[in-house]
Amino acid sequence: MNAQQLSERLKRVAAYVPPDAILADIGSDHAYLPCYLALKGNIQKGIAGEVVKGPYESARKQVQQEGLGKIIEVRLANGLAAVDLTDNVTAVTIAGMGGPLIASILDEGKEKLAGVDRLILQPNVHAKAIREWGAANGWKITEEEILKENDKIYEILVLEPSSTPVSYTEKDLLMGPYLIKEKSPVFIEKWDRETSQWKRILLSMESTEQTVDILAKKQELINKIQLTEEVLHGENT
Repeated sequence: MNAQQLSERLKRVAAYVPPDAILADIGSDHAYLPCYLALKGNIQKGIAGEVVKGPYESARKQVQQEGLGKIIEVRLANGLAAVDLTDNVTAVTIAGMGGPLIASILDEGKEKLAGVDRLILQPNVHAKAIREWGAANGWKITEEEILKENDKIYEILVLEPSSTPVSYTEKDLLMGPYLIKEKSPVFIEKWDRETSQWKRILLSMESTEQTVDILAKKQELINKIQLTEEVLHGENT
């Protein structure tokens, strides 16, 4: 993978960045995503934020190699601390992290999202945390995608500010409102896998002491299994 040829996962993330956006890519690693978009003329300006020194240096080198120093600025900072309100950022991408970490980055940097029209988020796991954050903070899901690459399954969530309160059902929070409607083969594969794993965990819990914590965990798993099986084998509502 390089700035000219992204992985399929990052290519799909890039597809949701609006034309002429001022982009902040948080956790940018090698800055491949903003470089790819800049080379295609799809963004006005890019900020590549990276909290770790090694990837930060890699990103700087990548931007220099591509001759994009006037369009993309690489900044060493934690999360949205890489962004100033004077940057007038219109789109934020965060890809390749866990859902809870992405949600915490957004929550800690909430004030930096003023003026942002779109969040494009690609959690590796636990996308539910992002949906919960969005509902609690006035960001509605406008698009979702699920894809498989190198035997790993990824979700992409697109969020935009909402002028009305945002709420989702438990099924929607867990599995995604748009993904449930589409119910693609990759979606079915993901949740078949998850459900099988939960059932194995549930079975293993039977041989442990039935403490209050264990009983609560069992009930949580039973509820999740019921939700997913209703979607996979029953009604979508």
